Amino acid sequence: MFAVLIWFVGLQDSFSRPSVTPTISMQQQEMALLADQAVPAAIRPLLVGEDPTLALQEALGEIPLSQMNDRQRLLLAGLQSSGAERRELLAASVQSPLLIPLQQALLASTQEGGLSLADREALGSLSGDPLLQQVGCFALGGDRDDCVNPRVASSMALRLVLSVVLPAAALLAGTGLLLRHLWMLLRKSVAPWPPLQALPLSLTDMVLLIACGFVVLGEVIAPAFVAPLSALMTRGMDSPLSKAVTVVIGYGALALPPLLILRQQLRSLQATDRPVDGWLQWRLQPWGSALLKAGRGWLMVMPLVLLTGWLMGLLLGDQGGSNPLLELVLRSKDPLALMLLATTAVLLAPLFEELVFRGALLPVLAKSFGPLWGVVTSALVFGVAHLSVGELPPLFVLGLGLGLLRLSSGRLLPCVLMHALWNGVTFINLLLLGG
Repeated sequence: MFAVLIWFVGLQDSFSRPSVTPTISMQQQEMALLADQAVPAAIRPLLVGEDPTLALQEALGEIPLSQMNDRQRLLLAGLQSSGAERRELLAASVQSPLLIPLQQALLASTQEGGLSLADREALGSLSGDPLLQQVGCFALGGDRDDCVNPRVASSMALRLVLSVVLPAAALLAGTGLLLRHLWMLLRKSVAPWPPLQALPLSLTDMVLLIACGFVVLGEVIAPAFVAPLSALMTRGMDSPLSKAVTVVIGYGALALPPLLILRQQLRSLQATDRPVDGWLQWRLQPWGSALLKAGRGWLMVMPLVLLTGWLMGLLLGDQGGSNPLLELVLRSKDPLALMLLATTAVLLAPLFEELVFRGALLPVLAKSFGPLWGVVTSALVFGVAHLSVGELPPLFVLGLGLGLLRLSSGRLLPCVLMHALWNGVTFINLLLLGG
């Protein structure tokens, strides 16, 4: 009951955590405006929309003025055609020294005679923010030659292609594979699943592993003990790196207790009863087929996860509660911090979560309740364990796909690779949007 209470409180707290969705949407619109000049007219509606300037202006306009940061106010002011609205947005003082010259230039601008020397100096200080530099340049009366950086526009266009077109192609391929698989099911031409080797553990053992090891020890007690160590290790580090180190240490504290409990449970089993391919059916060889099954499973589950997320947003709106790691990846520019975050997301998380949920939990549930309910229950526990109401339905569907891959392949390795592929593609997409 204590574990259930912890999860209930965690899910309830997720409503107060911000969602990363608005930030991602804003990043996409900013990239679209920068890429607009480099995108061929034939594919412009697909990549940047009909009017990326108006789209960004409307998105910024939806943010209450009291919640805008200095950069957002300057962007929106630069996009305004009305002098009165621009002056209203620029009335409040700007805190960043780098942005003060642009604010003063926008207030003084008449947009006649092109860019003055003072205007060019104000824009020159914004070389690290090409979008604000471009918007400010046009607002000060500059022309296309003055304001558009062809190199930046080409780079943004390429990143838009990678972050939009390639996922769309994967989505189409996954939908095709999914429909083909459904057709084969109707024709009963799908190959039978291999036997599932269930661990000789009881449901009580799984309650001990999940409720005691994962929830109580992993999510509450261990993090409380390592918090002082984490604070000591990150003292003096810059913010992105310190947060990344904190994430790695925190995830290690979460994973260690259930892994120690599972290790003790496996050691208590009779060695003479151990299957040839091990209790967890890792079956590392052949690697090629494991990669193929993982890629195929990733493609097939993608349309269902995205559809679930879309329906969730349509029916209930954005419930918030995004994984804080997503925001860290989106905002960080520190290579070492990004490497640590990638290690956590693409290596540690798939290994640990698949070991617990598809390696130990699912086979025991399947032995007790049957394969179908084993997959459903383990997927539900997997979704709830992430403590986010907004992400629960998509994670549940992802858990169903991972569980079905576990049963259909008879191996744990493809599940780890598919999970790593899912997290890795998400990570790369965030890098493309946030760089």
